[in-house]
Amino acid sequence: MKNLKEKILELKKQKNAVILAHYYQEADIQEIADYVGDSLGLSQEAAKVDADIILFAGVHFMAETAKILNPNKKVILPDLKAGCSLAESCPPDLFGAFALKHADHMVVTYVNCSAEIKAMSDIVCTSSNAVKIVESIPEDVPILFAPDKNLGKYIMEQTGRKLLLWDGSCVVHEAFSLDKLIALHKKHPDAEIIAHPESETHILKTANYIGSTAGMIDYVKKSSKAKFIIATEAGILYKMQQEVPEKTLIPAPSNEDNTCACSECAYMKMNTLQKVYDCLLNESPEIIVPETIREKALLPIERMLELSK
Repeated sequence: MKNLKEKILELKKQKNAVILAHYYQEADIQEIADYVGDSLGLSQEAAKVDADIILFAGVHFMAETAKILNPNKKVILPDLKAGCSLAESCPPDLFGAFALKHADHMVVTYVNCSAEIKAMSDIVCTSSNAVKIVESIPEDVPILFAPDKNLGKYIMEQTGRKLLLWDGSCVVHEAFSLDKLIALHKKHPDAEIIAHPESETHILKTANYIGSTAGMIDYVKKSSKAKFIIATEAGILYKMQQEVPEKTLIPAPSNEDNTCACSECAYMKMNTLQKVYDCLLNESPEIIVPETIREKALLPIERMLELSK
């Protein structure tokens, strides 16, 4: 494994490549990345990358976003099958017809969607800035929010705004078991529960803090508490534990009985260190976004980045 990491780092230098990785990637990949972050941080980083090749260790929609922002750079993804259940819950043909029916609405889309969906949007958001972006829209303008209904419900609660929601969700964040979470908290009554807003409302109601992956890490760093139950994809625990080695981090339990007793994204875990090496060596699979879609999708992403400064 060490030898493979050294080979990747050497290839990266030779090819003037940069590796961007999401917090949900396996620890070995996070270790060799130039930047590890959440969707907002990765979008901001992709917008200022100075390299010939961007290897995106994440899922397909994230690599697409990097390509939209960097049309003249080669963007590669270790496994093209690394998709997203949330993005797949919003097919472009069905969403296009839905948006057309509500043409008077401003279309705000969560970054976890395809380039085609972004191209139909007025502005894109992430879980870090969704509330801020919705609050920036005049109150007399109706809003259509897609694809995550759980994040949409959370935004409505935070802003008091009525949103027309697309019926999409993330299977990872909907897998948390309330009964198991309550039982776990009884075992650790001194632990604070922190959750991602993609989680269902009944999970969010148990949380002491709700925020993006980056927000959760920041909260745990600043909190005086010593123990936390983390309700998001378990990959976050690697980076979080590095930031707070003295604190106890417990993954929230999922409905399914699995080896880690937590919730993992199978798509995120499709990328492996070997695939990263092969991808960089062969400069493939490459992400291609048709220029007509890219140009339309770029505008709502740029609006988001401008509001996020």
